[in-house]
Amino acid sequence: MQVTIITFGQIAELFCGKITLENVHDTDSLQQRLVEQYPALVNIKYAIAVDKKLVSGNVAISETSSIALLPPFSGG
Repeated sequence: MQVTIITFGQIAELFCGKITLENVHDTDSLQQRLVEQYPALVNIKYAIAVDKKLVSGNVAISETSSIALLPPFSGG
């Protein structure tokens, strides 16, 4: 299964806005594949959103899931 990940902030600057990965079925495998293919992400803090909701822990990802990597942000 192929997924496209939308990126924001400093992550988008590194990866031109989108990342495409193969064989991703949950957020644990997503993080593992990201580190393997993009080692620069090891030193960047980010949150994962699946279907426009911030997630923690391992969450299933389907072919129709919307996935985003969000850098730290603050309100004002």
